Amino acid sequence: MNTTHATAPAAPDAPVRFDTKIAVLLREDLETWQRLNVTAFLVSGLGTQCPEVIGEPYEDADAVGYLPMFRQPVLVFEGTKETLTNAHARVLSRALPRAVFTSDLFTTGNDRDNRAAVRAVSTAELDLVGLAVHGPRNAVDKVLKGARMHP
Repeated sequence: MNTTHATAPAAPDAPVRFDTKIAVLLREDLETWQRLNVTAFLVSGLGTQCPEVIGEPYEDADAVGYLPMFRQPVLVFEGTKETLTNAHARVLSRALPRAVFTSDLFTTGNDRDNRAAVRAVSTAELDLVGLAVHGPRNAVDKVLKGARMHP
């Protein structure tokens, strides 16, 4: 069942409302460059596992093509380390598509080493600095309980 479709608007110019939500939760103590890097890495995983969130390719008026992007907004939140730990437990209990970024990944330089760094730590001991999630709006809201919108 495709749950990423937009609710049909009443009028052609009415805002599009999605049944699902894409959200990123960042630990509040990250440097600006870390926030940007973590967000980019986290959302890259969602498109591979949830292809329905990807829209059509873009093209400008000169017929130059561009890659497709997400069909819906990505909302970015922040919270404490405890907020991230709680959100991680909730996303696992709801079995929603998710991606994690741990503090160890700031010291690695490639995908192989990134995966090894995560694999070396038990679920309960992950030092999370970021979490991305996709799913029904209500479920994602429950996962993010206690987080605030990124300034």
